[in-house]
Amino acid sequence: MNSAPTPSWRVTGIGWGSGGARLEWADMSGAQQTTALELGSGLSFVFGEDRRCIGIWRSGRRIACSIQVLLPASGRSSQCADCHAMERSNSIATDTRLDDPRQFSVYLAHHGSVVKVGITAADRGEARLLEQGALASAFISTGSLLGARRIENLLITNLGLPDRVSTVRKRKARVEPGTVAERAARLREVAGRIADLEWPEGQERREVKVSDHAASYGLTDEGLYADVELRTPTPGSVISGRIVCTIGPDVYVETAGGLALVDTHVLSGWALGRAPADAVQTVPLDKLEPPPRRDEQEALF
Repeated sequence: MNSAPTPSWRVTGIGWGSGGARLEWADMSGAQQTTALELGSGLSFVFGEDRRCIGIWRSGRRIACSIQVLLPASGRSSQCADCHAMERSNSIATDTRLDDPRQFSVYLAHHGSVVKVGITAADRGEARLLEQGALASAFISTGSLLGARRIENLLITNLGLPDRVSTVRKRKARVEPGTVAERAARLREVAGRIADLEWPEGQERREVKVSDHAASYGLTDEGLYADVELRTPTPGSVISGRIVCTIGPDVYVETAGGLALVDTHVLSGWALGRAPADAVQTVPLDKLEPPPRRDEQEALF
């Protein structure tokens, strides 16, 4: 990453598309711009004076928080209570937009030890899977939103598939992600069980084609686990390093303090500026304990 907006712009999150991952920014007027997060490129920022609410996303654009609420430096939430409530009042996830006329697809997402079911607007393609950090995925049907909800509930009830996976579980899956073939076999096994179910109206079955996303993230079969984590930025501190993996909302950066996990939820709301070329890393990084690997866990039993 070789450029950054001026400090008047604040990070609003990470976005995924056909061009890969990008850091998203907005200013007080709601204007937007992005910065590519390219594997192998440098990431070097100095944190501004404070962290403020990023407002809401509505009708394809960002609407700034009317009073620019000051937020705590730490934490994954980048909205004030009022903006958070407004966001949820018009959301597919909270079933407050069931009259949405668009086509929606039901998908299976591989997250290591678990396969989840989910819904996304059909025109978004695989962006939703990349945003959540799925290791692999497969679409199983497309149709109306109500039909998608019926199928999602069918799979939750009959097959016990979850519709949510915790961040902790997703990060554990990256330690030993397995192979492309293993992930594909698991998704096809679940899809085979789905084929025996009676299908509700409103969605047409799709031929199951598995897409693997590990290469897009820079995640190899050997997996990865961060040595340190950015949890509580401080004004004026610097983060500097080289991007080795970007998966979902997380960026793994090789720094002077080791491989650092940078959750972009923690960056959201901060005004970040480009750090000088000779800047020394000063942002606080908390040490992480490495998890036991599979062979070590098996040795305990």
